[in-house]
Amino acid sequence: MAFQSPLRLMRLNEVLDLTGLSRATLYRKIAAGTFPTQHKLAERCCGWRAGEVEKWLRNPHAFTIADLKREAA
Repeated sequence: MAFQSPLRLMRLNEVLDLTGLSRATLYRKIAAGTFPTQHKLAERCCGWRAGEVEKWLRNPHAFTIADLKREAA
């Protein structure tokens, strides 16, 4: 598999396919702080960083937004 940048932005359908979550569950997890938040790309367009989604996939049950903040520091 070719290298893909962790900064690459994934659109909603790709995130849903990769995680197996429904749209409602994804947004519920974002609101609860247990899934990475999306980044605004344009007025009606957003995406998720591939590296952040990958971190969630490594441990979906214990992931919190604080995990991303700890790594950034």
